[in-house]
Amino acid sequence: EQVNDIGMPNVQYLANELNFSSNYLSDLLKKETGKTAQEHIHLFVIERAKNILLNSSKSISEIGYSLGFEYPQHFSSLFKSKTGLSPSEYRNLN
Repeated sequence: EQVNDIGMPNVQYLANELNFSSNYLSDLLKKETGKTAQEHIHLFVIERAKNILLNSSKSISEIGYSLGFEYPQHFSSLFKSKTGLSPSEYRNLN
């Protein structure tokens, strides 16, 4: 269930895949959607995490690692900042 082999995707990686500069990609997305490339990456990762949380019994740490986070606490912090709930709270409420 890894996002890719290099860990969590970053703006530079996605821009390179599209043959854009990272600034151009972020500016384009911001203009078209109101969100930066980094915000889109975070939204994608959070949606992926929600799906894994609800459809597997993996630990929070395992999910964080599988999504490319080097440290599980970074995954938990991002998840809570974007959803208002910790990963375990989200799993328990759903």
